[in-house]
Amino acid sequence: MSSSNKLRQGVLILVFGLFTTGLIGQNRAAAEGTAASLPIELVANYLYAMIEADREAYTRHVVERMQAKGVVVASENWEETNSLPLPAQLLMESGRIMGRKGTGIQYRLISLWPINKRNAASSEIEKLGLATVLTHPTKPYTGFVKEGGTRYFQAVYPDLAVTQACIGCHNAHPDSPKRDFRINDVMGGLVISIPVK
Repeated sequence: MSSSNKLRQGVLILVFGLFTTGLIGQNRAAAEGTAASLPIELVANYLYAMIEADREAYTRHVVERMQAKGVVVASENWEETNSLPLPAQLLMESGRIMGRKGTGIQYRLISLWPINKRNAASSEIEKLGLATVLTHPTKPYTGFVKEGGTRYFQAVYPDLAVTQACIGCHNAHPDSPKRDFRINDVMGGLVISIPVK
């Protein structure tokens, strides 16, 4: 088993263990008349770590490897062609699938310079989050919002340019409003929304 698979497996076991421990603690606490739970910020951080680990593994071990070997390329039009989705597209697609699972948890990429206008910030907290992580990329911007009668905890994490493939795509794309990204620049944000009571 590769080190990245071991790392991913370890993160999944840790998150599952903490999640189930929290649930068991909540069930036991409910039976005893007390309350116990994980802090919502910690849950969001765990989700972010898993999403980013999956994205990095896909980018490095699938997309870059397959392209280097000439097997298959990743392309923006992956649904119409025999190609792989770009890493950002895979993340967005998994976010849409997660949204259909009924958990209420949502995540998506947003940007101040989106190639696809659907990826623009859609609320004040997202706009503030992007502005904040642009200048302070070491921690997420967090807050609470209410949508459709449900209260959500939202965290906007910086989305960094970690590979040359990401930079090349954004800098060369005809619809890109920004074309001077460099390695480790903040390209946008990953917003995670978790329903809370």
